[in-house]
Amino acid sequence: MTNNNSNQSICGFCKSTNSKILYKTFDIFENNYTINKCNDCNAYFLAPRPSSERLAQAYDSSYYGEKEEKFSSALVEKILDYFRSERSWKLSQYLNNGAKVLDVGCGKGFMLHDMALLIPGITVKGIDISKYAIANTMDDMKPHVQVANVKKLPFPDKSFDVVIAINTIHNLEKKECGQALKEIERVSRGKSFITVDAYRNDEEKELMFAWNLTAKTIMHVDEWIAFFKEVGYSGDYFWFIP
Repeated sequence: MTNNNSNQSICGFCKSTNSKILYKTFDIFENNYTINKCNDCNAYFLAPRPSSERLAQAYDSSYYGEKEEKFSSALVEKILDYFRSERSWKLSQYLNNGAKVLDVGCGKGFMLHDMALLIPGITVKGIDISKYAIANTMDDMKPHVQVANVKKLPFPDKSFDVVIAINTIHNLEKKECGQALKEIERVSRGKSFITVDAYRNDEEKELMFAWNLTAKTIMHVDEWIAFFKEVGYSGDYFWFIP
């Protein structure tokens, strides 16, 4: 059991320093980490918390896959394609061929590719913190994507009809998450859609904290709604709940 004031062993959720080390591990760069369980809120967390720069380095071929594939299993790829296309189709119902769309955390541009096929003439742009993902984006999407951070989007005010961020901003600390939401609000023309990790009850909270290791901001749905109001985010949202 650890009980000290080191930032490396502070629970990222309740900020307690009272935790126990479950086991030791290391990343692809052979940096040492421990998997800890907080004795106060029962959350599992990685110590020390990886920086944004370290996470960007980690999202290489081992995460994004080679070429246009993310997973080695053809079945998993087909399932992923279905949900990606279904999500793109739903978004396409609200857009026309003159619309401009930004995908924050675009990965290798798969969803941008699907939207471009569904809506001929649409303008798509994407940003991702991963240099590997951008370098290995689908060929037809490469002119439309760039390495960038959602905390400071490289676009003028009101550049896009719709901004989307699927399972992206919760990977930031709460203060930075607020900055990201303000940036999304700034570059959009009033329409945006995000999904974030959340829970509605103690059972879902326990499942979420046991499952997640990298998201840095996880809140109750009511806390998220209050947070959106606090930072001035007026777009649509949905929850990722285990």
